Amino acid sequence: MIAINHLIKSFGRFRAVDDVTFDVRAGEAVALWGPNGAGKTTIIRCVLGLLRFEGGITVTDFDARRQGKAARRAIGYVPQELAFYDDLHVIEALRLFARLKKAPLARIDTVLAEVGLLEEDRKRVRELSGGMKQRLALASALLADPPILVLDELTSNLDASAQSAFMDLLLDLKRRGKTILFTSHHFDEVLALADRVLVMECGRILRYCAPHEADPRGKTGQVLRLIIEAPALDRAVAALATRGFEVQRNGCSVTVPVSNGRKGLAIQALHAADILISDFELASDMSLLRNGGSRHE
Repeated sequence: MIAINHLIKSFGRFRAVDDVTFDVRAGEAVALWGPNGAGKTTIIRCVLGLLRFEGGITVTDFDARRQGKAARRAIGYVPQELAFYDDLHVIEALRLFARLKKAPLARIDTVLAEVGLLEEDRKRVRELSGGMKQRLALASALLADPPILVLDELTSNLDASAQSAFMDLLLDLKRRGKTILFTSHHFDEVLALADRVLVMECGRILRYCAPHEADPRGKTGQVLRLIIEAPALDRAVAALATRGFEVQRNGCSVTVPVSNGRKGLAIQALHAADILISDFELASDMSLLRNGGSRHE
C-alpha cells in the first residue's frame, strides 16, 4: 500500500534521509525504530507530502508527488503534537475535520464509538485528558475510513493506563485490516503492534527485521529512565547524545539503554551539564519503565 524507493531528503547540506527503500503491505504494521535524528519523522512527512524529496513514494498506487491529494485521501494521520481548537466541543471539532476531509457527517458517531468517546461528545476539547485527546486525534484520522494509518510517536505523552488503552484501539484496527506505519519510543509498543521493524540510524535503514530482533536490550542490557524538569529536557538529550548514548525523550523523562559499566556515565553527563535529575529508574525490561515496575536505585 505504501512503496518508498530511494528516498532522499536533505536540509541544506544535511541529509536527513539517505537513499531509503521499503514498502508497507496491505494489512501490515511497520515500525520505524531508531534514536532521535534517525530520519523517522522526516520519512513520514515525505509520505504525507509535507516535504519535497528526491526518489519515489506511492500510496495505494498514487504517486505522492504528482497525485498528492489522492495519495493523502488514503491516509489517516495522527501526529505527535496534537492541535485542536480547545473551545470547541468534541462533536464540533469532528464536524470541522469532516468538512475539511469531505467525509460524511454520519461517520462522526461511528468513529466516536470506535475510540470510546461517544459519551464525551459534548465536552469541550480543553476538558479532555491527554488520553482522550489522543483518541480524538485517532477519531479524526478515521473519519474518511482510510485504509492506511500513519502515526508519529504513538503515545509519547500519555501515562501508562492511557498508553495501554490507546494500544488496544490500534490492535483492534489492525485486526480489522488497517495498514499501519508508525514510530514509537516505547519498544513494548513495537513488539505488540509491528509485523516488521525498520531499524534506522543517521537517515539510513540499518536492517529490516522482526520486532524481537530489533530489541535494544539485546546489546545494552538495561534501560535507565531519568526524570528531568521540562525546561531542561532538550539540553539533557543533547548532553547524553554528545556522550554517545542512544537517548529517547518521553514526556518528562529520557530513557537511555546502558551497559553495566555506563550507568553512572549517563548521570555524570547530565551533572556536568548542570542538569538536575529529579529521580531515576533502572530496569532490565523497557516495559517495566512503562508499567512502573522498575526499581529505584
